[in-house]
Amino acid sequence: MVGVIAPGLTTAEAAERRAHAGPNRMPASKRPSVFRRLLGEFVHFFALLLWVAAVLAFFADLPQLSIAIVGVIVLNAVFAAAQQARADKAADRLREMLPARVAVWRDGRRQVIEAEDVVVDDVLLLESGDRVPADAIVLSENRLLVDSSMLTGESEAGGVAAEEPLFAGTFVVEGDARARVIAIGPDTRLAGIARLTTTVTKPDTPLTRGLRGVVRLTALIAVGMGVLFLLISLLVGNSIQNAFVFAIGVTVALVPEGLLPTVTLSLAWGSERMAKRQILVRKLEAVETLGSTTFICTDKTGTLTRNQMTVVEAWTPAGSLSIDGAGYGSAARLTWSADATDAAADADAAARAMRALARAGERCSTGYAEEVDGTWRTHGDPMEAALDAFARRLDVDTAEDRRLDSDALRFPFDPRLRRMAVVLADRIVVKGAPDTVLPLCGDDPAAHRAVDALTARGLRVLAIAEGPRNGPTPHTQAECERGLRLLGLVALEDPPRDDISDALQACRRAGIRVAMVTGDHPVTAAAIADQVGLRTSDAPVLIGAELPADDQHLAAVIDHDGVVIARVSPEDKLRIARALRSRGHVVAMTGDGVNDAPALHEADIGVAMGLSGTDVAREAADLVLLDDSFASIVAGVEQGRATFVNIRRFLTYHLTDNVAELTPFVVWALSGGQFPLALGVLQIIALDLGTDTVSAVALGAEPPAKHLLDGPPVGGRLMNGTVLRRAFGVLGPLEAGLSLLAFVVSFMALGWQVGTPFPDGHDLMAASGAAFMTVVFAQAANAFACRSSSVWPGKLGWGTNRLLVVAVAAALAFSMLLLFVPPVADLLGQASPPFWGWVVAVASAPILLAVDAADKRVRAGRPQAHATGGMGPRSA
Repeated sequence: MVGVIAPGLTTAEAAERRAHAGPNRMPASKRPSVFRRLLGEFVHFFALLLWVAAVLAFFADLPQLSIAIVGVIVLNAVFAAAQQARADKAADRLREMLPARVAVWRDGRRQVIEAEDVVVDDVLLLESGDRVPADAIVLSENRLLVDSSMLTGESEAGGVAAEEPLFAGTFVVEGDARARVIAIGPDTRLAGIARLTTTVTKPDTPLTRGLRGVVRLTALIAVGMGVLFLLISLLVGNSIQNAFVFAIGVTVALVPEGLLPTVTLSLAWGSERMAKRQILVRKLEAVETLGSTTFICTDKTGTLTRNQMTVVEAWTPAGSLSIDGAGYGSAARLTWSADATDAAADADAAARAMRALARAGERCSTGYAEEVDGTWRTHGDPMEAALDAFARRLDVDTAEDRRLDSDALRFPFDPRLRRMAVVLADRIVVKGAPDTVLPLCGDDPAAHRAVDALTARGLRVLAIAEGPRNGPTPHTQAECERGLRLLGLVALEDPPRDDISDALQACRRAGIRVAMVTGDHPVTAAAIADQVGLRTSDAPVLIGAELPADDQHLAAVIDHDGVVIARVSPEDKLRIARALRSRGHVVAMTGDGVNDAPALHEADIGVAMGLSGTDVAREAADLVLLDDSFASIVAGVEQGRATFVNIRRFLTYHLTDNVAELTPFVVWALSGGQFPLALGVLQIIALDLGTDTVSAVALGAEPPAKHLLDGPPVGGRLMNGTVLRRAFGVLGPLEAGLSLLAFVVSFMALGWQVGTPFPDGHDLMAASGAAFMTVVFAQAANAFACRSSSVWPGKLGWGTNRLLVVAVAAALAFSMLLLFVPPVADLLGQASPPFWGWVVAVASAPILLAVDAADKRVRAGRPQAHATGGMGPRSA
């Protein structure tokens, strides 16, 4: 151990401080209990509307309806609460990041204590593999190398010198140190990130806002109609009690009891489809939110790239070498070229020089790759594993070198010097950034030209030099850097994923802006962004510390497609998400580290990495990419858009049915009660919960249409102009007219004549049965018509949504039971219609499809027919 041993605390002092300051423990997040969460699902706006409907149904002497509505509320509440229970547990995971036991210096000797018992001014004894239990200042260190990536986002482990800080939750990768604790538990930087994560309020999703608008409008219509029909019923001579019961029935009938479970099941279908595309959905509403995304903030390593460093070029004064070989195996194709500036260079000299370069690079590293069960796995830094693979490809016995160099003196990578060194038995090897190593070797002009050529291609370049080991063992990095001779340059790349360019192009076609937000160096980040095609010609490269302090100014600066933002902190990512949202963007933020958790929680859609991400990031996110691929996000966007369009589909379907259900009451009211009700309240409830819901759920499972990614998001209002026109202007009135036609035709078939009073009793029940079955058949056809707002269902293929075929068949079978089982039919007030009533009912299906096809053909000729906001060809 280097340096003077600090005295440390006594056991008595430590106990006193613990009693005063409390345990070294991450603060627990204050979350509502399971009971409160469940209660919340019973009292949100839509649930309250359904509760009111259930109470009104009970007082209207409709107990069966009341029970059915309560069942819908309970099922939705339990399902939603179960989903919420799997939600944000990021603070719990953050607490688990602290180690269970740690070594400290107390009472003048080494003691191993519980991490919770660490107090301020304790002296930590840290070794390779330890996790730092508290924020501390390094007192002395020996080749200390710390992985802080989970906090900083920096992909490389870095050296930490005396008097520099260590943070709770980071890892000691190499070396050892003594450090004095300066902050514990809630006062650590890690706890600060936890507070950012748990105090951020998750914004409402576009779907939540859209459904809230639909429910409020529906509630207003239902209550308004109920009051209106109460007054009309009184005016036509009904008693106050009967008028009140009638008004309640109308109000309850117009409440879309099946809408909420239909939306939930549609999201569940989308979730299942995303799982097949390597996307794990943690929160159901995230399915649709991803489809509404307008701005994606993506990390670099592992998302845009493979997180697999590879040496692709090497240069020595004697010649250069190109290496073509993926992964960390020994197999690769080598292409040699001699340096024309050196006439004495030949193939043997170039090979010897290249082998010396490769061996020096791997001996100045601790990371390596190893084949296990036929698969190459990395140990330590991926860049150093790439150097190990490079050496093996030149027939260097790297395993033997690791054995021989196990006790070598190493000076880890210093982020300020940007280089490192190792003292071997017979020499000293230094590797690092070319601009810091080349001046130590005499600044060879040919080497500078090679560096410029390699960096211009976006490659990461390392310079490797060696010097003699003369005299005593060096004690500082500076003592290792005397008399160095440049061995050569090694150029590495983290290959972009094969599908990343296509995915970025798909984003741009879809009107989605993409920015790289990373903790890496701006030069590295910009090079990767240029290589994969993310950065546009006018997009800036920004640094986190230099971002504008004013949020509006920040939003204006970063709201560009292809922008690169490097060296960002957790607070920076949080501000970036907020700034973009303030400009109306629906923001998707990717991340994998602890530092990403607050931003993942703040963004409209948090996307965590499943392979390389931390538990904290995964728990804070709405979606988890099981393959870490950016292309999976694009696939998720497509499925999300399909889900939103599907919700519009069955919303059109529901509203069409509501028009058909409301029309008999309107006709009854306008006739002053002279025209009997074609459909009763219980028949309407049977249609809502018994037949329509099944087909609506099947519409929610409609597969994604082609060209969904051609154009901006299809989001916006759920109840847009296309939905309203089709439901209230075409399909709804047509369905209502056909049901009333079947009602009147059935009366005429039973002997009624125009101008005479309408019969009641069995004749009324038979006519009502005709109206009921007409709505059933028309809704069956409507289910297929709603698959697209612009394409005839025959063109889509009648069997391409097999679930819909099954659902429609099930709905028809169920309606037959309601009609032909006497006790049920008597309860609903209907009976089997006469022959001509059946004719109109069955004919309603092809009539509706024909009118729908004609309407679509007329709209197809208009310039605005293919506007993106509706369910046009892109959603067909």
